[in-house]
Amino acid sequence: MNNDLNGKKVAILIENGFEQVEMTGPREALDQAGAETDIVSPSEKKVKGWDHTKWGRSFKVDVPLAEAKADEYDALLLPGGVMNPDKLRRNQQALDFVKSFFNAGKPVAAICHAPWTLIDAEVVRGRRMTSFHSVQTDLKNAGANWVDEEVVVDNGLITSRQPSDIPAFNQKIIEEFGEGIHKPEQTPEHAGHAMAGDGVS
Repeated sequence: MNNDLNGKKVAILIENGFEQVEMTGPREALDQAGAETDIVSPSEKKVKGWDHTKWGRSFKVDVPLAEAKADEYDALLLPGGVMNPDKLRRNQQALDFVKSFFNAGKPVAAICHAPWTLIDAEVVRGRRMTSFHSVQTDLKNAGANWVDEEVVVDNGLITSRQPSDIPAFNQKIIEEFGEGIHKPEQTPEHAGHAMAGDGVS
């Protein structure tokens, strides 16, 4: 890996029960590419991983969610696990943090069960995405175009299915996080301003 991400700062949003390898693998790849990574969590001091079938290691929380500001980060990484996104999707502060990245057009990467959080953040409609197989119906019901591929990129949103996809996932997050800002999410209000201002429909 080269230093494509020098100067980039990435937030890793997790709760207790995140799938450990889905955090450590991508984080190592980001660090090797020169990015600065922060674990952001509602758990203020330490957050515990899930290692396949049992509890894993504890990791230091770099920035408590209550103090985290999305505008201080260039990109967002959302590891999976079952417990982790299920807790985050019920935390309005976490949902607002996630939405801020989409509103600003910043790249976001989510693997395995992590798209559950994106569903509740209301950012998946119209997106081409993948996820762990059991999450596909939830994504389809929320308006996403679900596909069964190891990694999918849609306008700065990178998704993968499971731990075996991590090598492909890492490659794409380095690429997309390096590209930086993508076209921000268009609300009807934004679209109206664009049409009025420069004739773009």
